[in-house]
Amino acid sequence: VAGPQADNYQRPDELALAHKQASKRALMAFDEVANFGNRKGILDARNTVLAKIEKDYEVFISLNAGRNPLLGFETYILPTVIAAVSYFLRFIADFSCSSWSQTCRAGSEVLSHVYMVVFFFLLIVASTKAKQVSELFNRIKAAILVLSDGGDKKNIKRD
Repeated sequence: VAGPQADNYQRPDELALAHKQASKRALMAFDEVANFGNRKGILDARNTVLAKIEKDYEVFISLNAGRNPLLGFETYILPTVIAAVSYFLRFIADFSCSSWSQTCRAGSEVLSHVYMVVFFFLLIVASTKAKQVSELFNRIKAAILVLSDGGDKKNIKRD
């Protein structure tokens, strides 16, 4: 579900549920096998198995977080929102102010500079991180899939 071989993001609640079920099965299997010998030794081994399971679960949580399709969107979303707001405010300033107003003209130019700086910032980020941008588009597709149908492949109707 979330090990190194997995390539899909799992929601944290789904991952926790799978962890709980797998841990329960593992401990049941351990208890079936470990039924002879020193009782203290069996309990020590069981505690070692529990500690190993929890340690591996933390690793799987980290691996799963790296597959999150929404991870790192703030690098792109915040500047894009700032540029969109600047563009919109510039449009309003250009539409509502007269050409003789020096304040309106200066405000319009500042807003123009803001969204152009953001545009070039995003262009530079995209060029330096071409591989990550490619993965970003794949994550956007995955995010849209998760948001549109819950990412559940069981919901797909096949004829």
